[in-house]
Amino acid sequence: MVRDRASAKDPSNSGRRRAPRSTGSDSLLLGLDIFLALLLGAAHALPTAYPAVWWLQLLCAAGLAWQVSRASPARAALVGWVFATAWGVAGTWWLYVSMHQYGGLPAWMSAAAVLALNAFLGLYLAATMAVFARLRRHRALLDALLFAACWMLAELARGVIFTGFPWAASGYAHVDSPVANLAPWIGVYGIGFVCAALGAGLVLGMRVAGRGGAGAVLGFGVSATALVALALIKPVPFTRATGTLSVTLLQSNVPQDQKFAETALPQTLEWAQRQLLAAKGELVVGPETVVPLLPEQLPANYWKPLALHFQGSQAALIGRPLGSFEAGYTNSVVGVSSDTVKWPGGWYRYDKHHLVPFGEFIPTGFRWFTQMMNIPLGDFSRGPRVPPSFAFKGERIAPNICYEDLFGEELAARFLDMNEAPTIFANMSNIAWFGDTIAVSQHQIISRMRSLEFQRPMLRATNTGATVVIDHHGVVTHSLPPFTQGVLDAKVEGRQGLTPYAWWASRYGLWPLLAVALILMLMTLPLRRKD
Repeated sequence: MVRDRASAKDPSNSGRRRAPRSTGSDSLLLGLDIFLALLLGAAHALPTAYPAVWWLQLLCAAGLAWQVSRASPARAALVGWVFATAWGVAGTWWLYVSMHQYGGLPAWMSAAAVLALNAFLGLYLAATMAVFARLRRHRALLDALLFAACWMLAELARGVIFTGFPWAASGYAHVDSPVANLAPWIGVYGIGFVCAALGAGLVLGMRVAGRGGAGAVLGFGVSATALVALALIKPVPFTRATGTLSVTLLQSNVPQDQKFAETALPQTLEWAQRQLLAAKGELVVGPETVVPLLPEQLPANYWKPLALHFQGSQAALIGRPLGSFEAGYTNSVVGVSSDTVKWPGGWYRYDKHHLVPFGEFIPTGFRWFTQMMNIPLGDFSRGPRVPPSFAFKGERIAPNICYEDLFGEELAARFLDMNEAPTIFANMSNIAWFGDTIAVSQHQIISRMRSLEFQRPMLRATNTGATVVIDHHGVVTHSLPPFTQGVLDAKVEGRQGLTPYAWWASRYGLWPLLAVALILMLMTLPLRRKD
């Protein structure tokens, strides 16, 4: 009956089937989809190093939402994988410098390793975009939320599985955007969710209502209105001042190929000791491995003058490895003050907990890979997950080493007991491994996001940069030019109190965000079409 009725309306349709789309045309469209996903993914990484173009992140997310909103699950997976791989390579290409220039791997192997890592991490977005294509309901608002849930689920997987590598996560693009006001509420992954929803809202209304339809205007209007509203909302002051410290931050600027070289070590050690003893600040902070030798390797009488000097009105946090080759060693921070004289060893000790794969610990089955690289001290032991803070003059300073500040949920664990919660963060880093690249800017942005989430200042003492003081609003108040040797004198205001993010992340980690993503996906199941 249906066929007869259609034939009556259009006799030319009688007994004729629609010709299948040509293979050549479909291949061309697939190629265009892949090329567009490649461009969008690469562009998506740009705001994570240059946040002034934060709006580009929204447009790239919108472009991906447009692509997967019209794709089959298999095609959406391919497009999502290409997008994520390009995003990862463009955001972490500097890993090539560490492996080739400083690790000694052949150029082709270093490039292949960067590509392979990001191709693997891209599988998370590939899987969730396939889920989106399967569950989408062609309802603009619901699909925008579903896309954001799938996006956040992929970012959570990337940030947690196999110890996690969430570098260049989408939320970091927004430290200077209106959405940054949400940081103390929902953290960087929550910001990524909101921005994915806003980006999807720009285009999914158009997709549902047709080109130029009312849905396009509605989708754009809702997203634009949300951004304006966020810009007008004043940040809520969840914390209050505890006091002010004068600080001196050291930037040693030792090239990575000279960091452990015997010919350069005497000069490196002499500069560090001299600057620590001459520093003016009440709290002096030296970067990661500013003293690059194990205790048994240090020259006689090197450490004793430092320990004695900081038993007066000053205190110091100094990056140095501890332990021995026989018993094992840690990437550590040593704190020295008049109070630590009574401690074991005469100092406060912080051992890095979240180690860098390949650089600081060897994943199972990859010892052959690390043995090909010239990386000294490449197999560290882990420190405790929730270490005590360094107490000094009424402040509780919480050290974190290198990319540990990339894991806000782990820093949040230190806020479970308010009486022990940090009032100041101190990040000690050495990213000379990555040369003069965007890694310096990206890491500063990561630290700024932590300050926004917890409303705590962050001191950054680094080898080559960025050595800065970041206040509790996420604003850089003092800085040294990167790739210069020097000291930074500044003042920092400690803060106490809990942001909503610090409260729920300290208790539940990232589970609430995972629950939100899964609930939004499950909401679509009762609405499945029966066609």
